[in-house]
Amino acid sequence: LPHQKMPNYTIVMEFLLMGFSDVWELQVLLAVSFSLMYLVTLIGNFLIVFVTTLDKSLHTPMYFFLRNLSILDACYISVTVPNSCVNNLLNSSAISKAGCVTQVFLVVFFVYAELLFLTIMARDRYVAICQPLHYPAIRNPQACVQMTLASILSGLVYSGFHTGITFRLPFCQSNIIHQFFCDIPSLLKLSCSDTFSNEIIILASGLVIGGGSFIFIIRSYIYIFSTVLKFPSGTDRAKTFSTCIPHIVVVSVFLSSSFYVYLRPSAISATIQDVVLSLFYSVIPPFFNPIIYTLRNEQIKCALRKIMKKNFN
Repeated sequence: LPHQKMPNYTIVMEFLLMGFSDVWELQVLLAVSFSLMYLVTLIGNFLIVFVTTLDKSLHTPMYFFLRNLSILDACYISVTVPNSCVNNLLNSSAISKAGCVTQVFLVVFFVYAELLFLTIMARDRYVAICQPLHYPAIRNPQACVQMTLASILSGLVYSGFHTGITFRLPFCQSNIIHQFFCDIPSLLKLSCSDTFSNEIIILASGLVIGGGSFIFIIRSYIYIFSTVLKFPSGTDRAKTFSTCIPHIVVVSVFLSSSFYVYLRPSAISATIQDVVLSLFYSVIPPFFNPIIYTLRNEQIKCALRKIMKKNFN
């Protein structure tokens, strides 16, 4: 009979996200902590957007890219954290397949765009410090807009491709995702078909894009530091180091954690360590970027004071 030849699996229409704990009190504590972190991240990033838009002295390539990074970070953290907070407070873990597809697409897109924006910003600092006379020509407004659009459009293509090849797979092992949001490595573990080609594609694209960007960023900073060390010791040298070193730390944490989670074989079982590590590439960069670029940036602090004095006096 025809029905006897049906494959021995059911079509998964929803997934269950497994968070950090099964204890409800701890879930509430985590939801409150995540909510506060989310609020601080939104305020910090929107403050940068607000100040760099209103103050005409900050209408430079550096602050154009910083504004774009802040908008990106606010959107990036909004994909995962609010849903996780609601699930923890309602003691619910269900997410529809459509919701999961959307989350995967957006997470991959924002990880890709974040990496490219951080690379562009490192290159921008390199040109400003090592080739100051050529800076206005290399970093003209048209070039800045083109780089931003190229990052966004290529990110949409990249994300669409990876989301498509992930959800063409049948899921039959289970519908429990050992993560606080839908991500590709966790979904590959649930597939009942061969995922080797998916893993090879993720590995190759991750090494080319992630590895290439990391090498490019490190190379830019090596040139920056070698140039800065030739400066007379003083405030310029200290200011450059105080901005660049935190940027390198955030990039390193972002890349190392995402590499570890995404480039591991799916055969390795999921652990709470994976969930914690995913925080380092999905929550920590959007949270720390405004702190690094605002608290350590005199121009933004001066512009903020000027705006507040103008509007509240």
